[in-house]
Amino acid sequence: MKNCTLYLLPLLVVFALSSAVLAGETFTIIIENQRDGRILVQRGADATEVGHVLVPCNAVNHNGFTASAWAADGTVCATAVNAIHIKVGNSTETGRGIVFSLQPAEFLDFDPADYGSYYSESASVFTDIPAGTGIFGGPFAPLVGSPLSVLEESATDELAQATEVSPEYVPQAGDTLLIAVSRSPAADYIEFDNGFGGLISLKRAGEEPEVIGQVLKPVAGVGRFGGSIYAGVGRIRANHPGVVCVSTSPIGEIGGFQIIPSHHAMSPEMTFARTLTQWMVVGPLDAREPGWEGAAPLFFGNLYPSYLPLVSDTPELKSISALNRLLGRFHVLGRMRGSDEWTALPTVTGRADDALVDLAAIRIYFPMPVGAN
Repeated sequence: MKNCTLYLLPLLVVFALSSAVLAGETFTIIIENQRDGRILVQRGADATEVGHVLVPCNAVNHNGFTASAWAADGTVCATAVNAIHIKVGNSTETGRGIVFSLQPAEFLDFDPADYGSYYSESASVFTDIPAGTGIFGGPFAPLVGSPLSVLEESATDELAQATEVSPEYVPQAGDTLLIAVSRSPAADYIEFDNGFGGLISLKRAGEEPEVIGQVLKPVAGVGRFGGSIYAGVGRIRANHPGVVCVSTSPIGEIGGFQIIPSHHAMSPEMTFARTLTQWMVVGPLDAREPGWEGAAPLFFGNLYPSYLPLVSDTPELKSISALNRLLGRFHVLGRMRGSDEWTALPTVTGRADDALVDLAAIRIYFPMPVGAN
């Protein structure tokens, strides 16, 4: 493993509550990979305790999801309201990423009497953080490409050496995992003309929209994408090197659609994306250009599930005004055919193959780089 910067560790002594992380900020997610270990978010010398480890990770999965192969080694390869997946390397046997995961509280389902055997087989860190909150789509979600390092033990109590993980890394109980997150306000919005050959435009602050790609297959329907149960209408449910998943259902119900890059649409398990209506397929303007798998702005480094509730008494949000909570979210809006008005997406649950057939365009609005009050 390659050496990185030295970390000062006041967090091992005193924890000061900090406000929610907003657009344009950097922070570090710290996971003490042991039973009852702390999960912290640190900025500078201040840290917020956002949860605990229920079951540590002690293994990796050599057969990660297909799109994990397009992620960089040693980085977050998926960020979602219902899971975070981290890639350490690529498997020569499966051709897929070697991954381990962070899971919210809802996904822990085992008899405590079997803790020992479950722990020894687990390729996930199970946490007590509810889905859709904290690091799972709340104020502290990482991005695709956020790098992972491990805190090595030090001879002093004040300093420890952080090292990048190698492709052979396997998490062990007692490891301290660091995920470095850097959020830069990359754009005002990304717009998709929802038609065959429709243009995709990126609008940066202070600039005119720039055409960056095209829609190869429009979305016309809504499907049962499971994690959407933890995300409200018009929220990003998940982002990884092969998907942007958007919820069209209220929290507690299932419904949404996905935006996927063209090469991933040809993956064997993505046949439905080519034949059903719940997927938008996108790519560059010129078919001779490289595909967008694992590439910015859609499938690397910019999007993440984010939801800051307008009414909340949690310590990490108490200093954030309702306006800034609203501006600190991603919003996905739509424009219907025959209208010039951008409005909330239709609320649709379950599977409805033609629910979005009249959707003329989609915009993903980025959070604004607002202050902490």
